[in-house]
Amino acid sequence: MVEKRAGDTRGTDVVERLTPAVYDELRRLAAWQLHRERPNHTLQPTALVHEALLRLMEQERASYRDSAHLVAVAAGQMRRVLVDYARRRSAAKRSGLGERVEMESADSYTPAEPLDFVRLDDALISLQAVDPRACRIVELRFFAALTVEEVAAVLSLSEATVKREWEVARRWLLQQIRSE
Repeated sequence: MVEKRAGDTRGTDVVERLTPAVYDELRRLAAWQLHRERPNHTLQPTALVHEALLRLMEQERASYRDSAHLVAVAAGQMRRVLVDYARRRSAAKRSGLGERVEMESADSYTPAEPLDFVRLDDALISLQAVDPRACRIVELRFFAALTVEEVAAVLSLSEATVKREWEVARRWLLQQIRSE
């Protein structure tokens, strides 16, 4: 387990040590996440990665098992950056609502159909309250782009369990988003 050294007050040291090994992967994930956004999005993959890493460095307590764990946590931070960005954009428009997008499946988004990160985040918060493990599976599959096999390894679950919970969570999220 990679942990902060004695005397560190922030996660800066840990993130700085692990970032060179995972930076290209984080950029790929950022580009993939932004690809599902609206076509004229002003946030670029590099900026998204850097904002996520800055947020990780600000954490008071940081502990990462390895670079794969850092990628998974950073992917979650990228999600939060995009949600915050979408909320600010909505507030600036004074509408208070994001763009309405139906979520038919996690892999079907194209730039022509931007993902509504605000609605998805609200649904994920609800899922976290109901089933934290299913929420983590969604985060790893959807935001970190991990395969079923990789999620199973990260969470020490069988692949069958990950597949089953991923499908149930995906349907539950779809229902939540549609009901809004």
